Amino acid sequence: MAFKLPNSKLPDVKTTIFTEMSLLAQQENAVNLSQGFPDYQPDENLIKYLGEFSKKGHNQYAPLFGIKELREEISRKFNLQYQVDYRPDYEINITAGATQGIFTIISAFVKKDDEVIIFEPAYDCYEPAIILNGGIVKNVKMLYPDYEINWNEVKNLVSEKTKMIIINNPNNPSGKILKQNDIDELISIVKNTNIIILSDEVYESITFDEKPHLTLAKYPELKERTFVVGSFGKLLHITGWKIGYVCAPSDLINEFRKVHQFNVFCVNTPAQFAISKYLQNVDDLKSISTFFQIKRDYLKSALKETPFQLLDCEGTYFLSANFGAISDKQDKDFCYWLAQEYKVATIPFSAFYKDRTDEKVIRFCFAKEQETLDKAIEKLLKIKL
Repeated sequence: MAFKLPNSKLPDVKTTIFTEMSLLAQQENAVNLSQGFPDYQPDENLIKYLGEFSKKGHNQYAPLFGIKELREEISRKFNLQYQVDYRPDYEINITAGATQGIFTIISAFVKKDDEVIIFEPAYDCYEPAIILNGGIVKNVKMLYPDYEINWNEVKNLVSEKTKMIIINNPNNPSGKILKQNDIDELISIVKNTNIIILSDEVYESITFDEKPHLTLAKYPELKERTFVVGSFGKLLHITGWKIGYVCAPSDLINEFRKVHQFNVFCVNTPAQFAISKYLQNVDDLKSISTFFQIKRDYLKSALKETPFQLLDCEGTYFLSANFGAISDKQDKDFCYWLAQEYKVATIPFSAFYKDRTDEKVIRFCFAKEQETLDKAIEKLLKIKL
C-alpha cells in the first residue's frame, strides 16, 4: 500500500503573499516596496555590540525567560514611555520575534472550539495559529476607507465561547491606531468576562502627527487580562534578528512559559546582550517616529502626483492607496501588473481578509533607503490615466 499524505491541518494556507511578491520583485527586477523590512543597516553600535558579546563567549543557551539585563531594559522602557510597571522576573519574557510570541500565547490558551475575535484587514499569522489549536476564528471587518472598528459587531460576537480578542495597534496594513473611545469600548466589552486580550503592538513606536500610542497596558481593567507583544525588529531596524518580547501579569506569563519552553525554549543569546546594552544608552524613542514620518511624508507627497488615492496613515511603516482610478483589475492582479509593467512590488489588501475582500487597495512599505524610495517614485510617476 502506497503512502498517502494525511489531510492538511491548514488546507487553505499557501505561500504567504509577502514571499510571493518579494519573489516577483526579484524576477521582474522591481523595486520591492512589498515586504515589511528595512533595506538599510541598523545603528553601527548595535552591530558592534553583537560581535563583542559573541567574542566574550555569550554563545550558548540563554535562560528560558530571556537574559535578565534585557528584561530589565524592557521594564524600564514601559515605565519611561507609559508609566506602566512590569516586573522583569515574573511578567516579561523574551521571544524569537513577535510572531513566535503570538503563536505561543494562542497555543497556551486556545483549545478546541474556543472562539477568537480578530479584526480585518489582519496580519496573516493570527488565523493559522488559532486553527492549528482547534479554535474558531470570528472576523470583524474594518472596511475601507476609514477602517474603524464596529464595536457593536464585536459585542454581538462575544459569547461564552469567546476565549480571546486579538488587537493589532497600530494596525498592519491599514495604519490605523486605537483612540480613547476604542479603548473604552473594549473595556466595556470584556468587563465581567474571562476573555484574554492579545495586543500586538509591534509598531508602538511608529505613530505620526503627534498622535499617541495607547498601549492596553496603561488601563488596569485591560492590563490584568492582556498580553502585550513587542518587537525589537521593528524598533531597531533588525527584523532578521527575530527578537521580540511579551509582557503580561505573572499568572498569564506562567502559562505562556509552559508552552514557550517546549517551543523554542530560549532566544539568540548574543543578540539579547547587544540589544540590552544598546537600550541602556537610549531614553527617548521618539526619534523613531520622526525618522519614519519623514519617509512617510516624502512618499505621500510624491504619490499625490499620481492617480492613486491615498489612505490615512497614522502609524506603522506602510502607506496604502486605492488604485480604482487606474484600473478595474482585482487587487492581486493589479500588484502583478504594477510589478511587471512599472517595476514596483506592493501588497494587495485582499491578502489580509479571510474572504479576500477586494477594495482595490494596495500597501507600500516606506521603511526603505532614500535611493530606493526615489527609484520607486520615479517609476510610479509614469502611471497616467
